[in-house]
Amino acid sequence: MTSRKSSVKVTIVGEEYTIRSDESPEHTRAVAKYLDDTIRSLMNAGVVVESHKAAILAALQITSELFKARQVPEEMAERLRAITTDIRRMLPPTKRAPVVGAAGTK
Repeated sequence: MTSRKSSVKVTIVGEEYTIRSDESPEHTRAVAKYLDDTIRSLMNAGVVVESHKAAILAALQITSELFKARQVPEEMAERLRAITTDIRRMLPPTKRAPVVGAAGTK
């Protein structure tokens, strides 16, 4: 099965790029705008002057955001497991069903 690629022209820090992607044109434009905004904010803050260095710092910043966003569901799942364990201890033994998806259960 081949997915249909779209070509979208975007501008990042004054440079035009043609991006070919499986994503929708709207998605590609939004991603490019986010990158452009991040690079420009670093440059406007006086952190760096050269756009290529700002692009690297922007990539690091965006990657950090990604890592943090990925960590949230993992932390939430761990909290839910802990709460489930606590609640199961409070139930009478006859009401303690095995936890679905818990290690060591069938």
